[in-house]
Amino acid sequence: MSAGDESLSEAGKTEGSALEVFRVFLKLGLTSFGGPIAHLGYFRDELVIRRKWMDEAGYADLIALCQFMPGPASSQVGFSLGVLRGNGLAGGLAAWFAFTMPSALILLAFALGASAFTGPVAEGVLHGLKLVAVAVVAQAVWGMAKSLTPDRERAAIALAAVAIVVFIGGTFGQIGAIALGAVAGLQFCRAEVSASPGRLAFPVSRRNAIIALGFFAIFFVIPPLVAVATSSPALALFDAFYRSGALVFGGGHVVLPLLQAEVVAPGWVTNESFLAGYGLAQAVPGPLFTFAAYLGAAMAPAPSGVAGSAIALVAIFLPGLLLVYGMLPFWDAFRTRPSAQAAMRGANAAVVGILCAALYSPVWTSAVLSPRDFALALAGFLLLTVWKMPPWVVVVVLAVGGTLLSLV
Repeated sequence: MSAGDESLSEAGKTEGSALEVFRVFLKLGLTSFGGPIAHLGYFRDELVIRRKWMDEAGYADLIALCQFMPGPASSQVGFSLGVLRGNGLAGGLAAWFAFTMPSALILLAFALGASAFTGPVAEGVLHGLKLVAVAVVAQAVWGMAKSLTPDRERAAIALAAVAIVVFIGGTFGQIGAIALGAVAGLQFCRAEVSASPGRLAFPVSRRNAIIALGFFAIFFVIPPLVAVATSSPALALFDAFYRSGALVFGGGHVVLPLLQAEVVAPGWVTNESFLAGYGLAQAVPGPLFTFAAYLGAAMAPAPSGVAGSAIALVAIFLPGLLLVYGMLPFWDAFRTRPSAQAAMRGANAAVVGILCAALYSPVWTSAVLSPRDFALALAGFLLLTVWKMPPWVVVVVLAVGGTLLSLV
């Protein structure tokens, strides 16, 4: 058996390097369009299916962990995969930096006055990129459903998760679906429990994990007190973005109301500027949380520009990364217990349902507006699933296709 074909129980025996992690995630950072749900599809295709850094069940477990915690879920998953492959914190930071910087630099340039991307051709390209997200998420749902909902019980859990997300909606709907999936797994998936589940062998000691959780609490409590006492605008900026990152579950669009309250209400950024940056943030690859780089640079009071961008960017990602790093070793011990295995089977099935619901809204409803859009999205799906084309090829093909459709 080759290293690339090892099971999850053997994954700890193969190590990469921070440089390898950086190269792989830089490609993802340049080509991962479509938001957090689509990013999970890109990660699955590149890192689980092609490179076999982790198996399907372990990947779903990791998604469930990150969905339970505040912060940008797709960035937390990428950071954790970097920790796993890059043998520790250096690998995680390499993954985060490479995946985040391309979109952050684009948004920084826009805030500093780069030319706006406008006109019919630009609109066609942006619409083609939305159709890429449809194809990628559909591929993820198709692949994960085959492996994680192979029987009636788990298919029913996935269907119930869809209903919960549709009727409740938002962050509470997603968390509730995963929680109820875990409870259902305890009841209906015990017969499927494996005697040897393998391990998510993350190279994180419990001591370092506790230190990370301690820093999460310190940064949540201390900066606002010091900012008030010293009237430091830099600390006030850090605190505003750190609290936004620490209080939002699921990441992505959910953080936007928090950010608007933090920067528009006090007059740091005008509402027009806020909405313009938000529009561009949806069009660039990488995590939507890099919108913070734009806001930090576009602020009227100092610090602004490059310094403000850097503070806001680090502050909004930091709580989520500290939390997931602090939870990794405890999550591994938890998931190897028989009762936890049953619960995770149910939770994994619920994740499939959540992805299925997200495929319809917001991914499908915001992108497929005509029969021609459907045909182009279907072509992208077939390129991924039948012809096994890499995602970046699909990005190029559908961007060109979207441009042509806008001109006819």
